[in-house]
Amino acid sequence: MIRIAVILGSTRPGRRGEQVAHWVMNQARRRTDAEFELVDLIDYPLPHLDEPLPPSMGQTQNAHTKDWAATIGRFDGFVFVTPEYNHSTSGVLKNAIDYVYAEWNNKAMGVVSYGATGGTRAAEHLRLIAGELQLADVRTNVALSLFMDFKEFTELAPAGHQAPALNTLLDQVIAWSQALAPLRQVSQAA
Repeated sequence: MIRIAVILGSTRPGRRGEQVAHWVMNQARRRTDAEFELVDLIDYPLPHLDEPLPPSMGQTQNAHTKDWAATIGRFDGFVFVTPEYNHSTSGVLKNAIDYVYAEWNNKAMGVVSYGATGGTRAAEHLRLIAGELQLADVRTNVALSLFMDFKEFTELAPAGHQAPALNTLLDQVIAWSQALAPLRQVSQAA
């Protein structure tokens, strides 16, 4: 069974991402074609990247890095839930991504973003990062507008088109995760 992590990429007090991640998980739990797990970065208090060697070398030294690598390594694909901060993703999400390398390789990813313009620039930045990590980004992006998809900018109330878009995103992440399985098997055997 394909395993997909829904990674909640904000740790700010009062974060809207928690509502968004729970909405994604509620939609995902209706499916039978994959297993989904919420990975909340608040539960992984990683310091600013503190490994002496680049993650691509695979020589981690810190226990928190090894724990994070084991968490990411369990999954076949990812859905990043990200806010848009200053036309990009959150610093805590970027930091968590930068901690590991091989654990991201040959897996699929999709983005559910939110912000004043739907978080689309954060999603685009994550796609650029994904290319370097050998993550296959799917075409569909769910972009939740603070103006259209939140009541009074605080309570999530997705417009009617968002649930079908999320379902398409999940279809694509699962399909690409399955398609990339042979590449993951080759790299694990090496």
